[in-house]
Amino acid sequence: MKKILFSPPDISEAEEAEVIEALRSGWITTGPRTKQFESLIATFCHTRKAVCLNSATACMEMILRILGVGPGDEVITSAYTYTATASVIAHVGAKIVLVDTKPESFEMDYDRLSEAITERTKVVIPVDLAGIICDYGKVRKIVEEKKYLFAPSNDIQKAFGRIIILADAAHAFGSSRQGKMCGEIADFTSFSFHAVKNLTTAEGGALTWLPIPNVDDEWLYKQFQLLSLHGQNKDALAKTKLGAWEYDIIGTWYKCNMTDVVAAIGIQQFNRYPKLLLRRRQIISKYDEAFSDLPIKTLEHYGSNHVSTGHLYLVRLIGKDVAERNAVIERMAEQGIACNVHYKPLPMMSAYRNLGFDIKDYPNAYNQYRNEITLPLHTLLSDEDVQYVIDNFKKIVSHH
Repeated sequence: MKKILFSPPDISEAEEAEVIEALRSGWITTGPRTKQFESLIATFCHTRKAVCLNSATACMEMILRILGVGPGDEVITSAYTYTATASVIAHVGAKIVLVDTKPESFEMDYDRLSEAITERTKVVIPVDLAGIICDYGKVRKIVEEKKYLFAPSNDIQKAFGRIIILADAAHAFGSSRQGKMCGEIADFTSFSFHAVKNLTTAEGGALTWLPIPNVDDEWLYKQFQLLSLHGQNKDALAKTKLGAWEYDIIGTWYKCNMTDVVAAIGIQQFNRYPKLLLRRRQIISKYDEAFSDLPIKTLEHYGSNHVSTGHLYLVRLIGKDVAERNAVIERMAEQGIACNVHYKPLPMMSAYRNLGFDIKDYPNAYNQYRNEITLPLHTLLSDEDVQYVIDNFKKIVSHH
């Protein structure tokens, strides 16, 4: 029997060598490699700047803080996501507003999004689930239509003059839609390089942004440096200059910088990334072809106007419920194949129930969840492994 892991990291000798070089360089915290990685990301995403922090969560939280979002404000996101998308809203003291998905879709219902906007709404966070970019054209149209409700509370919010769009693109580094790269579509875009992501730095994240009227990119980048390094007005690199030890602390802020050790992994992962994305596409193609006659629904990762990163292979078992779905996962596990579920909607989680959310108010999200299975999809799968997953899944689903 084979043992098929769900999502192990794909690390080569190139990453190992770069990490060793970083360790031996004497510079292991935020420094030249982190800056190099930021530059690679900005070029790749067609943006002027990118900033790297220690997680996508930190990226989302820090931009909410820079935007001045806090108590009395509301931020809207999808009920169908991982907790990080919503928990950052709680971290800054704003109110979490969850909207249901569209029927038979993992994307938020844009009509519900429009209805959820109030004069307290400052930010909306769409989620690019599985690497498929949301319809930001629709989101932008909605925030423009609701402009009259927007009440800016500081200069940066005034510069926007409307609700700000922050993409949770944790799954979507390398995706594109209508010829634009993920990272140059929303106002701000947050990426994850966590261990299970297509491109990993073990832990880490990056944020890109579009030009903002009357807001200097360098000023914005500097805010991230301050917020992520205790409010210290000089980073370690600047302090190494002769006699330049002195610094000031200008705010009692946070510690969430990226280190050069993990950036070293990212730089080499980036060099390998086109091949990694291509391999994912090949596996998805094999799955799609093999499962075309099964009573299941899958996502369209590649279309005429969009290209996904192929981060997750989500399958819905048509007409099945939670117990039947779980039985399929158990049968796959008995064959040595690890599967997963993406996601259990937030209103089903204790923390969100305690905040007053009830899954009954999100029937579409529940309907997506109750029969969803995520199959293994990663670049360490051989063709033989892929065939093993296909054969077992077809057999198990056909008998259920």
